[in-house]
Amino acid sequence: MTDPVSTDPLTEARAALAEAMALHEQGKLEGAEAGYRAALAQGYRPADVLPLLAGLLGRLTRPEDALAAWDQLLAIEPDHAVALHEKGLTLHWLGRTAEAIATLERTCAVDPDNPIAIGNLAVVLADAGRNLEALQHFRRALALQPDNLHLRHQVRRLGSGSVPFWHIPMMNDAPRNDAFEDAIKAAIAVAGPDARVLDIGAGSGLLSLMAARAGAQKVVACEMEPMIAEMAQHIVAQNGYADRVTVHAKPSTELAVGAELDAPADILVSEILSSDLLTEKVLDTFEDAHRRLLAPEAIVIPRAASAMGCLVASENLADYAFVGAVSGFDLSAFTAFAPQRLPIHGTMTGWERLSDDLELVRLDLTQKKHDATLARLSIPVTASGRAIGIVQWMHIDLWEGVTFDNHPDRYTDGGWLQVLHSFPEPIDVAAGQTLDIAVGHDRITLILLPLAE
Repeated sequence: MTDPVSTDPLTEARAALAEAMALHEQGKLEGAEAGYRAALAQGYRPADVLPLLAGLLGRLTRPEDALAAWDQLLAIEPDHAVALHEKGLTLHWLGRTAEAIATLERTCAVDPDNPIAIGNLAVVLADAGRNLEALQHFRRALALQPDNLHLRHQVRRLGSGSVPFWHIPMMNDAPRNDAFEDAIKAAIAVAGPDARVLDIGAGSGLLSLMAARAGAQKVVACEMEPMIAEMAQHIVAQNGYADRVTVHAKPSTELAVGAELDAPADILVSEILSSDLLTEKVLDTFEDAHRRLLAPEAIVIPRAASAMGCLVASENLADYAFVGAVSGFDLSAFTAFAPQRLPIHGTMTGWERLSDDLELVRLDLTQKKHDATLARLSIPVTASGRAIGIVQWMHIDLWEGVTFDNHPDRYTDGGWLQVLHSFPEPIDVAAGQTLDIAVGHDRITLILLPLAE
């Protein structure tokens, strides 16, 4: 009797690997996994086998096992660029974002000219809300691959996603711009070119540029969205005013005299008003500026802003503010969840005026403190109809004789819309009567509510 022929372990490992690769190619992943692990058990070519196994485990949606395989490979080759890249993506898959970013940053350090790794790092940074860093990495990847349409799309997506849709039409709003520039020129003429100017909510840097063009020698601007602040810095430099205008990527509440400002500002310019005046924390911002950042007699532009409005009826807008019978069911209770404020375009939205224009709430922005307010306002009804709420717009007082408004009858372009403040339910009114409403604000929103009869 003869002994069976013994099989060389190396030959077994080679055979297991060959079979595993064949099964992998055929899509028989479980069998392939067994073959790869058999080869690894023999210590056969782990640097070549581990990437195959890790990729297969990823296809089997076993990210934890795939991560373990990538870690095994990195224990052998700590700077293995593919392993680092794939580990970073796997960590992102598992929701371990901070570790994913750190691993992909290391990948880019090891392989600095790899646009795929740079682009994937940008994706994870964007998912983490670090949009400016993401945009910078997408730009870097695009510089390496200028024809990559995906990268080009991501650069545009991130930039546009950080800017509200109304921002560019507001920048193109000539009457608004002219009014602000007239006020800024007048202020600098009074205070002199050495007056320190503070621009809060700089956006593109337009108001800062106006101040510099009017002669201001020192303008400090702040913009809390880092991506927009970076663009403002670029625009300021492009227009030749980098020596006079400094843009900080932070909210005004993080500025300090002795740090970003060398002394309290003599002039405040700010365009952070929203269509309903208050939603961008206007009062908090102005109060903080008065308390910490402005000279006692500082000029404030704008110096006041009013919410104007009128009582309205509209079948079209009623369908956005109220619900009743739908498909034979009573859904009226859901009106409790309806939006209190709806942006509208005065010249494009069908509605009927039921009263004259009224001043609803006035804000004196030169005041150092603002309390919440609430008062009764009697609105004389000029036309009978089913009142659904108040259409409201703004009137801004910038300087003596310099104002701007977005009155719905004449404001056809620009970034500001009007706002429908809907009532809890429609109210039938008749010409000649009055409708009493509560008007005021809670410092962050306007309050416009009908009073019970």
